[in-house]
Amino acid sequence: MDISEIKGMVPALLYEKLSAEIKTLRPAQKKAIDAGLFAGKNLLVCTPTASGKTLIAELALVSNILSGKGKGIYIVPLKALASEKFRDFHSRYNECFRMVLAIGDMDSDDPYLSQNDLIFATSEKLDSLLRHRSGWLSQVRTLIIDEIHLLNDATRGPILEILITMMRKIIPSVQIIGLSATIGNPDELAAWLDANLVIDAWRPVALEEGISVEGKVTFYPSRDTPGPQ
Repeated sequence: MDISEIKGMVPALLYEKLSAEIKTLRPAQKKAIDAGLFAGKNLLVCTPTASGKTLIAELALVSNILSGKGKGIYIVPLKALASEKFRDFHSRYNECFRMVLAIGDMDSDDPYLSQNDLIFATSEKLDSLLRHRSGWLSQVRTLIIDEIHLLNDATRGPILEILITMMRKIIPSVQIIGLSATIGNPDELAAWLDANLVIDAWRPVALEEGISVEGKVTFYPSRDTPGPQ
């Protein structure tokens, strides 16, 4: 899918930023658009690593923010990953809207966050903000949940499940986009999220399997097809 095909679907500033760096959208990104990405639909995106899931999240977040629909929250499981995502977005959109990294004090409502349009946080931090009843959360219109398969994790899963449930209760119109490369029950999870399921096997580099015996590797026939489709 050529990037020019979304020109009329997104704010002009977003298209200007993306078209300067991207010429073609990947298969999963096209599927997400067809599944209602720009129509506010909840999506569960299950595609391999490096297949373009972050750009799907970026399209929804930035489009909704620049359109004036409301704030966005990007949830990740680790502080280091939150910092990485913040740096990536900041390098591209620093002059377009306000964004902040929220991974600090877990026992504070951090009122300064209300001044920002996009918040990067861990699930534990969002849980803290919900427990403190931060008023600005009602202004959130896009919730990205990276590594959503951690719902099945004994430690992080219960917190993640509660915060998703609470956000949907507080903001019935919030658009939720779950991202993962490894979900064992995508249909069941998509049904729980009331989300359209986006599944694609494309990856930028073929994944090959083989057996190493005495320094010699014998590969199985590749089941993946790398490169654009």
